[in-house]
Amino acid sequence: MTELTHRLVMTRAGRIHLVEQGSGPLVLLVHGFPESWYSWRHQLSALAAAGYRAVAIDVRGYGRSSKPADIAAYRMLDLAEDNVDVVHALGERTAVIVGHDWGAPIAANSALVRPDVFRAVGLLSVPYTPRGGPRPSEMFARMGGEEEFYVGYFQAPGRAEAEIEPDVRGWLAGLYAALSADTMPPADAPHPLLVSQGGTLRERFPTDRLPAWLSEDDLDVYAAEFERTGMSGALNRYRNMDRDWEDLAGFDGAPITQPSLFIGGALDASTATWLAGAIKAFPATLPGLLSSHILDGCGHWVQQERPAEVNEILTGWLAGLPA
Repeated sequence: MTELTHRLVMTRAGRIHLVEQGSGPLVLLVHGFPESWYSWRHQLSALAAAGYRAVAIDVRGYGRSSKPADIAAYRMLDLAEDNVDVVHALGERTAVIVGHDWGAPIAANSALVRPDVFRAVGLLSVPYTPRGGPRPSEMFARMGGEEEFYVGYFQAPGRAEAEIEPDVRGWLAGLYAALSADTMPPADAPHPLLVSQGGTLRERFPTDRLPAWLSEDDLDVYAAEFERTGMSGALNRYRNMDRDWEDLAGFDGAPITQPSLFIGGALDASTATWLAGAIKAFPATLPGLLSSHILDGCGHWVQQERPAEVNEILTGWLAGLPA
């Protein structure tokens, strides 16, 4: 089997850093927040062994990819075009795209706006929710009740950076632990993604343990990248949700018709509570859904918490796709 190969390819963002392994049909892997290509380390070799060209990118603003200064440069349509540019830079015409966390809506919208390029889409942890409803900033402002929902907390430039950047490694460790099945706070504890008035996110994070999937060395990889780049490029994705709502008005309520896959964790708030309705709507929103799985006892970081199970599901789904 080939080894991991790091490359920089040119896109309209400037450059996208990617890591690839294997040969065969292209599978493009898109990470979420706050991660990098490294979140797919367990999938790259499994996909390569199964006969695929597996490529994991650093999303615009992360890692060694370009980091535009303009906040508006992180809108969804720009990220979708980055993915198209990557496919073409690799000498391919089409790809299967798979995303986790923020990578899931990036993958979903890439498939939605460019069905000529993305022939199938896999979504991990965050189900597809078509554009629609009220302006996102208005919706998120209501979600926390007397507290502040984390998406709203991330909106003001510099605010979350001031919390995170003095201790990137500690903040990341706390967030990863807060959303992992084996280290998350008990159900009756204050939710770690809600901010008390005048408070911070990290004050509700676990501080005395790492999840089993995350070694000290793994944490060092993530922390080193964000210590080098800062957090603004990653956080700017949250700061474009109203722009996305405006940009995608022509796709209001639109389903994704390509063959699709969903994998979520039963203990992840994204699947268990906040977006449970989106999963129930899959017959209408993902009419091409071929495989849907909720992993018992699993948190948010599904492909890292349960790599063997996710790899089996993913390769089985890929094997069943039309050629």
